[in-house]
Amino acid sequence: MTKNDMVLRIAKEMDMRQTDIKRIVQMTLDGVIDVLASEQRLELRNFGVFEVRVRKPRKARNPRTGQEVMVPERKVVTFKPGKMMEDKICNPSAQTDGGAM
Repeated sequence: MTKNDMVLRIAKEMDMRQTDIKRIVQMTLDGVIDVLASEQRLELRNFGVFEVRVRKPRKARNPRTGQEVMVPERKVVTFKPGKMMEDKICNPSAQTDGGAM
């Protein structure tokens, strides 16, 4: 599913214009990026936790030449799903309490 597919689905379900929904979705995603850039962590109850972590520098090998190279430290975004998401994905036939994410 793409962002546009999600916009179409939400617009149809909410009986709203696609342009309005697209703006809301984009603002939400921009907000996630802004929070991660400044605070390094975003917790959305029943959905999951996004967190910025630092990968240590390490040695690696160039697969073509076999030469050893140093890979510098870098930041990566990790995601740990919440219990409701995990339950729904791992056991899709199980009924959840139907609460909003």
